[in-house]
Amino acid sequence: MLIIIRKRLLDFAKKHPNTSVSLDAWYRIVKQTEIANFSELREIFPSADKVGNLIVFNIGGNKIRLIAAIHFNTQCLYIRYVLTHVEYNKGKWKKS
Repeated sequence: MLIIIRKRLLDFAKKHPNTSVSLDAWYRIVKQTEIANFSELREIFPSADKVGNLIVFNIGGNKIRLIAAIHFNTQCLYIRYVLTHVEYNKGKWKKS
């Protein structure tokens, strides 16, 4: 799958160095995998949830929330936000 805006992962990892291993593992799995639909995605990432048109991934033992738009037909994943659990709970990302 093609991952768009990887810079958001790198920026978050720079700001929160203890998350870099978990984010890199997530990135490698998604990049190397062809995923046809949400059901297949849940087989790989059981904690992934749909919130409207977005997918929320829990990464790093539920410390990181990665919010993405996925177009399964074109195999493109657009990283919208990478947030700490606290930032995610504030809900400001839902208004953007």
